Parts: sequence; structure tokens; C-alpha cells
Amino acid sequence: MNALVETHAEGGLFGRALFEDPSARALARVGVVDVGSNSVRLVVFNGAARSPAYFYNEKIMCALGAGLSDTGHLNPEGRVRALNALRRFQRLAEGMGLPDLTVVATAAVRDASDGPAFCADVMRETGLYVRTIDGREEARLSAQGVLLGWPGSYGLVCDIGGSSMELAEISGGIVGRRETSDLGPLKLQTLKGGKKARTAHIKATMQRLQTEMGVQRDRLFLVGGSWRAIARVDMHRRGYPLHVLHEYRMSPKSVRQTAKFIAAHPDHESLRGICGISSTRMALVPLAAEVLTRLVKSFSPKDIAVSSYGIREGMLYEQMPQRLRDRDPLIEACRFAEAKDARVPGFGKLLYQFIEPLFKSAPFHRKRLIKAACLLHDVSWRAHPDYRAEVCFDNATRANLGGLKHSERIFLGLSLLHRYTNKREGTHFENLYDLIDEKTQKDAEIMGKAMRFGAMLWMEKDAERGEFRWFPKKKILELHLTAEAMPLFGEVAEARLNSLAASLEAQVLIKQRRR
Repeated sequence: MNALVETHAEGGLFGRALFEDPSARALARVGVVDVGSNSVRLVVFNGAARSPAYFYNEKIMCALGAGLSDTGHLNPEGRVRALNALRRFQRLAEGMGLPDLTVVATAAVRDASDGPAFCADVMRETGLYVRTIDGREEARLSAQGVLLGWPGSYGLVCDIGGSSMELAEISGGIVGRRETSDLGPLKLQTLKGGKKARTAHIKATMQRLQTEMGVQRDRLFLVGGSWRAIARVDMHRRGYPLHVLHEYRMSPKSVRQTAKFIAAHPDHESLRGICGISSTRMALVPLAAEVLTRLVKSFSPKDIAVSSYGIREGMLYEQMPQRLRDRDPLIEACRFAEAKDARVPGFGKLLYQFIEPLFKSAPFHRKRLIKAACLLHDVSWRAHPDYRAEVCFDNATRANLGGLKHSERIFLGLSLLHRYTNKREGTHFENLYDLIDEKTQKDAEIMGKAMRFGAMLWMEKDAERGEFRWFPKKKILELHLTAEAMPLFGEVAEARLNSLAASLEAQVLIKQRRR
């Protein structure tokens, strides 16, 4: 029995069950180290079980795979740096009280003749067992990482590392065909024959992958540091205002234009400085851009999405029971935040029920965001009142949240901003508002003002104080309050209700409700 099969038998790559209780909402700290061809990264997950947050995240560029094609060995300097990185990570894990670290190695270690010797050195020096996975397993785990952020997604997942590039198809939450290749930029750096030979090699390899994978014209999900670096350059070229890589979208045309933009900028130092890319990564970006251009030309995806989730997240998804996988990662993350930070945990559900009549005809994807906003409406109460609205907006738009498009981030952020202020003009984020249309901005304003008023009526998660009745054709907003709630409807509450009515262009009627 090989090591990989053994680890699965013992509880997956972690060697233990992480989700023994399928109804669990929270995840205990879990540490994962990914030993790649270009970098060694430690990620410690914590937070909501279905949507784990990064408690700690550190990457060290080691270039283990540099020169591997020529020598057949790991880069000697990279070996030293990687071993030092693993020593550091082990000490950090001890300081955080982690039970253990799970270490996974990919292309460079599996291809190098001295890969087993390196793993033995790591074990001797740190006590960490390095599990080396093959290309098809790497492709599967990366695809599962995408599924952690996009439940039920379909399309083609492409994970690029330093020494390899993997493809996997996903459909309905299931990983299908998988293939691996040597199209990592570190490998391409040492290919003999210059650009002409490199272009021919990329084309031939992509034709093989296309034959093996078949037609893949849905969404293309990009996983890996080189793809994210290209996305940063694309953002810069387009003047895109929201610098969040996860769920950033590119079109095939945009990819071609950005590849040409990179090729036309021989001064990579200035470009990397503007885009915030390390010099080690920037050296690989032009090669990765050549691969991406051919990939897009070969598979003709309808659109392209960048994923910050990959192998490490896929390892967590691997262990999740189906009951846990079926939960919405956005809602689960918001529930966790409410339970941890809100003054009245559980009140968000009541607030959603109170304002939901204003959005009865809204589609499911919008109601999902409304529910998320209600769960988050009070988690920033510790922020200074003068800055609370902007803190809410910033947290919502830049937080590590799965299952959330950029336009949805802006809607969620504006809703929470209006939870604390009537106006959105004059903030530092005005350049982001245009990522959604004026009607959606108005809906976010109504949503925020409804939460702003609703929070005035009660601070108990189970109280029944009143209800909204909304008649959109007549433009009449009725507020029905119980006798117990009437004293809560003071001057400030009335002003907030009138502000909401103004945004709805509605007449307000107040009625006392009998219990």
C-alpha cells in the first residue's frame, strides 16, 4: 500500500477526522503546508466550518524546482530555504497550539531524484512528515478547493505551479476528468531552443490536454500564484478599482490584451512594483502569460474566474460530509461572524424576517445577500462611530468570503454602509460604486435603511414587536407594531423610518397590532 492510500485510510491527508460532527458550525485550528515548486506556504484555517478563514497565512519563495529540468535535482539553495521555512512553520505551529501540521509536496519534490532525500531531511530536522502527491491528485484537490468557494460550480479548473499545470473538470459539485502537464513556468524557463521551441512545446502539450479533457467551454477557474499575478496586471491595465483577486473575472479578450501588455513592458521591475508582485513571481509571469493565452485559445471558455482557493482548501473540502458541503459558505461565514462579534447573536435572523416583506419579489440570489447583510449588521459595533459605516463597507468588500461575486460584494458593502448612514457620498470608496448599476445601488440603500430602522425596535433575538407590509404599486409602507413596541418608536426611530420611506418614495402608515 502506498503512502497516499495509507493516509486516506487513516483519515485523509490530515491523518485524522476534522469534521466528526456533521452539524458542526466551527472549525478548530488546522495547519496546512504546501511545498510547491516555487513557494512554501503555511496556512492555518479557523472560523466557520463550511467557510474557513485564514487565521494565519505566510509564504516563502524558495524556487525548489528551479533548474530541475536540467539537473534532475531540487535547487540546492531552494532546499536550504525550504527546510528553513519548514523549521519556522513548525515552531509557529507549536506557538499556536496546533496538534500537528499537514505537509503536502507537489511537482518539484515528486519529480526530483532527491525528492525522497529532501522529505527525509525534513522529517529528521522538524519531525514533519511530507506527503508527496501525484499530478492527478493535485488536480483533484485544486478542483475541490474551487468547490469549497463555489458550491455546485461547473467548468474547467486550471492550477499552475512552478513545475506543472493541472486541469480538472467540475460539474454539479463533482470532480471529473483530470490531467497534468509540465507547463509550469519554472520548467519552461529551462527549455532549450528559445521562444520558438517554447511556443511549439506549449501548443503541442495543450493539444494533448484538449484531446484528453474534451470540450470545456464553460467557466475557466484559475488557481495558482502566477495566474493571480496576471490578474493583478489585468486589474492595473483596466484600471479596475476593487483589488480583490478571488472571483475576479476576465474575458478571453482581456487575457489576450493583458498578455500583450506584459510582453510590451520589458521593464518588469516597474510593472511588478505597481501591481504588488514579488520579483521572483514577476520573472515567471511572461511565461505564464504565454501558457494562459494558449489555454484560452484551446478551450474557448465563456468566461474566466480567479480562485484564491486551491489545494489547501481542497484538502478541507475532502473531509467535509455532504451535509456540511451543502451549506452556503457565505451564510455560514456570516453566521459565524454574528455569533462571535454581534451584541445580540441570533438577532440577524429576526431582522431578516422583519424586512423581508420589502423584498418579496427579489430573486433568490438577492435574498441571499439580504440575509448575509442582516447577519453582519451589528458585527462592527466596536468601530468608532465616525468611521463605522466605512469599516462595514471595507470589511464586506475585501473580506475572505466564498460564494460572492465582486458586484455582490459591493451590494453587501453598500447595504451595511447604509445601516449606519443615510448618505454614501463623500466616502473613500466612491470609485467602487459603479461596479453595480444605479438601481442596485438604490436597492442597497433601501436594504441598509431598513436594517437601520429595524435595529431600533428591539435588542432581543426572540421578541415579536412588529412587521412591515409593503404595497409597491400603491407606494404604501405600513408598520404594524405591538403595544409593547410602541414606546420604542421614538423620535430617532421615526426619523429613520421616514428616511426609508423617502428612498422607497412611499407613504408611511403606522398601525398598532394586537398580539
